[in-house]
Amino acid sequence: MSGGWKVPKIACTAEDRITVQWVGLDGATTGTVEQDGTAEQCFKGVAVYTSWYEMYPAGSVTVGKTVVAGDSIGALVSRSGSSYTLKLTDSTHPANSFTKTASCATTTCLDESAEWITERPAYSSTGVVPEAQLKSATFFGGTETAGGTTSSISGYSGPVYDITCVDSTASYDIVATSGLNSVGKSFTNIWKNSY
Repeated sequence: MSGGWKVPKIACTAEDRITVQWVGLDGATTGTVEQDGTAEQCFKGVAVYTSWYEMYPAGSVTVGKTVVAGDSIGALVSRSGSSYTLKLTDSTHPANSFTKTASCATTTCLDESAEWITERPAYSSTGVVPEAQLKSATFFGGTETAGGTTSSISGYSGPVYDITCVDSTASYDIVATSGLNSVGKSFTNIWKNSY
């Protein structure tokens, strides 16, 4: 599965906040994730942009540290048997690009979902962190391949879910998600709140 986006610009205050965009497999109902993307963090009032990947059972690994708001990103995660390829291309600043390979047993990493996500991440040491303030993040070119057939997000043979990120009390949106465009490959996430 694959997709692309432009790295969104974030507005920073003194508070540390993070937002991430990524594509990946698993995670909807499993404890495994195979994903790669970009992160935008407000650290001591300064915006920091990076590229990263995460492959079960390890945590996330930062790769590129010279990502800039507006960079053009293309990302994919694929599996052949128990072998995974995680690839991210920053066509604006190629030093942030990478290709990683790893393996996970097909009985452990089930590939039960394909995902295109903007979210505030969670860390084992601090829990869920505040969402960094961005205007919006648009995914484009979203495709998935299953059983040898490639289709758009909307062409997936199973259920397709539009999930909105909400606050911890499920009272209001933090990041709202638009519907898919007419060809089923693009949508926009819009920042609403940080908590």
